[in-house]
Amino acid sequence: MRLRPRIVLMSAALALSACTAVREPALESRQVPEYPIEEFLGTTVWQGASFTSDGKAILASNDSTGVQNVYAVPVAGGQPLPLTKSTTESVQLAAAFPADARFLTMSDNGGNELTHLFVQEADGTSRDLTPGDRLKAVFAGFAPDEKSFFVLTNERDARYFDLYEYATDGYARTLLYKNDEGLDVSAISADRKLIALRRLHTETDTDIVLHDRESGKDRVLTAHQGEVYNEPQMFSRDAKSLYYLTDEASEYRYLVRMDLANGAREVIEKPDWDVTDAGLSRGGKYLYLEINNDARSEIRLYDAATMKPVRLPALPKAAITSVTFSRDETQAAFYVNGSRQPNDLYVLDLASGRSTGLTKSLSAKLDPENLVEADVARFKSFDNVEVPGILYKPHRASAAAKVPALVWVHGGPGGQSRVNYSGLIQYLVNHGYAVFAINNRGSSGYGRTFYKMDDRKHGEGDLDDCVWSKKFLAATGYVDPARIGIIGGSYGGYMTLAALTFRPQEFAVGVDIFGVANWVRTLQSIPPYWESQRKALYTELGDPSTDEAYLKKISPLFHANEIRRPLLVLQGANDPRVLKVESDEIVAAAKSSGVPTEYLVFDDEGHGFRKKENQNKGYRAILEFLDQHLRNAKPHGPDGVTPATTAATDGAEKPAAAAAAGQP
Repeated sequence: MRLRPRIVLMSAALALSACTAVREPALESRQVPEYPIEEFLGTTVWQGASFTSDGKAILASNDSTGVQNVYAVPVAGGQPLPLTKSTTESVQLAAAFPADARFLTMSDNGGNELTHLFVQEADGTSRDLTPGDRLKAVFAGFAPDEKSFFVLTNERDARYFDLYEYATDGYARTLLYKNDEGLDVSAISADRKLIALRRLHTETDTDIVLHDRESGKDRVLTAHQGEVYNEPQMFSRDAKSLYYLTDEASEYRYLVRMDLANGAREVIEKPDWDVTDAGLSRGGKYLYLEINNDARSEIRLYDAATMKPVRLPALPKAAITSVTFSRDETQAAFYVNGSRQPNDLYVLDLASGRSTGLTKSLSAKLDPENLVEADVARFKSFDNVEVPGILYKPHRASAAAKVPALVWVHGGPGGQSRVNYSGLIQYLVNHGYAVFAINNRGSSGYGRTFYKMDDRKHGEGDLDDCVWSKKFLAATGYVDPARIGIIGGSYGGYMTLAALTFRPQEFAVGVDIFGVANWVRTLQSIPPYWESQRKALYTELGDPSTDEAYLKKISPLFHANEIRRPLLVLQGANDPRVLKVESDEIVAAAKSSGVPTEYLVFDDEGHGFRKKENQNKGYRAILEFLDQHLRNAKPHGPDGVTPATTAATDGAEKPAAAAAAGQP
């Protein structure tokens, strides 16, 4: 089977936004209502899916009460039944038990990411299966024989995750793998004799290590020259083969099956984009793959024995994600998501091919026709590199009624903006802001070469991509080039701060959502359970013990006196990735220079705002800030365009700030 824990460096979990403001009716090229925040918050966020033992319901989590709780969704249709009733912390589904009404959940405390694994018994009582003060636990799946399940915890050593097996009956546990080398546990064979591990050298250079529990010996399966990415996915049910992703001799990752006896390799699927996920149904009858097709998710489903495609429903302008199978392999559940459709849960009868939608997550008060369809767009940057992104055009925008715009920068480094539903983006666009979610150089999804372009060059070419995207926005004909701001969360927050410090005349405003201000401190204070990724992070970004001068050079805090434009900062007090002090100090520095600066801290949140009450307050503040300082503010510089902006907009030369700094 495949274990599914994933540690992401800095990915912003952004949700919704809100505000009330005065608008000019003349901006409307098509009349659409401006929806208040309450109607966007009325949309339900669904996550996770696991069939009950009888296949008559699917367990999933949603935030309809304000935080995530677990619900049973009847396969035959009907209202979801609440199974947990938390009012403070999110309760996220891990899995339903295979033979009875129990289920597993995961929760942390105030967003601190120290998740514990809980079992909810059939009588409704809950029990922490991983007690302790400072540990992190991750559910890693049921064994195919359903007699046990697997859990990773760092209770023994805060740096490393050991693998435990818990008995389904009684919860007695056994240590299966003591992780003293910091390898990532990825998959375990059905007979529990083999464990597939991933060794990280860098983010783009990894190896697969096969651990034999009977002999205690390790064997490297993917010895190679140069840089090759390898990631275990799952064992075949007979444990004779291992499926894994690799980009050997390719720009993109593809799925391979290796015969463990003789090392023979067979390419299973090699599309023109990255394969990002693969899995087998419980008995191995079905194989699925998820492909990142130009920032859109694409699922391919096969009969595993014949590789004959299994028909999936045709869903124009929407994507299928997160496939899971019923215990008897007669049904599959999945989510459907599009730029105007939040996650909705579907069930597929695998024999007939008939699919049925089980949820309607978009608020009934929101007309999807009044939301906007996202478009994949590209532009040529300062050095002629083609840079992609996702463009959202307000219905009201036209050449006669130009609108303000935001360059939206994703988290990471190495993240990607995708064509899916974002309540915050749709809210901003509904209120008259064009948004370009840029996938600047260094983003994933566009091949190894593009991904590595920002290594040890953060805040340089990737930032210039953001600056040059203004030229693209101006060329649309409906964006006012004097009213373009920048916004981002996590690494995108860093890019926002970098824009305001290293290119201080380029963007009219900046919105930083828990962004890095001081790379020296951030890299020194990474959570201990990221130990396996420490070397890879230092290789890409810099080692604070040897590269302090360079890291200070790219850290906005040490150049905060350059900030000239209004800044809004949002921060969770319990954030373990970007510490609150990062935002405290950049806010203090900006204020000391007399820059209009606003700061919101949420005491019960971490790296991302999960609670609807906080989303209401925080994202309302974003729109109010933008209305005051971007929509209605006086233009900066003569004719609303600074000399540096003119250079970037007309394409005649590189941005002035970049030239002064000696950037490419």
